[in-house]
Amino acid sequence: MVKYSTSLNTTFGALSDPTRRTILTTLQRGHASVTELARPHDISMPAILKHLRVLEQAGLIEQKKTGRVRMCRLTVAPMQQAANWLALYRVFWDNQLDNLGKFLEQTDPKKQENKACRKPPSHRLRRS
Repeated sequence: MVKYSTSLNTTFGALSDPTRRTILTTLQRGHASVTELARPHDISMPAILKHLRVLEQAGLIEQKKTGRVRMCRLTVAPMQQAANWLALYRVFWDNQLDNLGKFLEQTDPKKQENKACRKPPSHRLRRS
């Protein structure tokens, strides 16, 4: 369980940066070179390489160097683990929201308003 938690921490840590998320979005279209991944960002090549290293350490991408060109591609396992973990909470919140919906259906707001506005019946107390 510790390994699972550690890998999730690494995955979510890598996903926490918008530049890294943009890189992953680019890689959804297929393999790309480091130069192609750097093009849309207004940061230095060493900064891009650091981002790629974080993504690779998290297992989110793989890099392969052929000659002078370094190609990157997505890997599935870490994202699948994160999706599985999030799915557990989706089920929990879906159940909570379903229960809230049932409660609200049982509670008719118009009936509640009428009860609040209605005067209690006036019964005269008999004195003996």
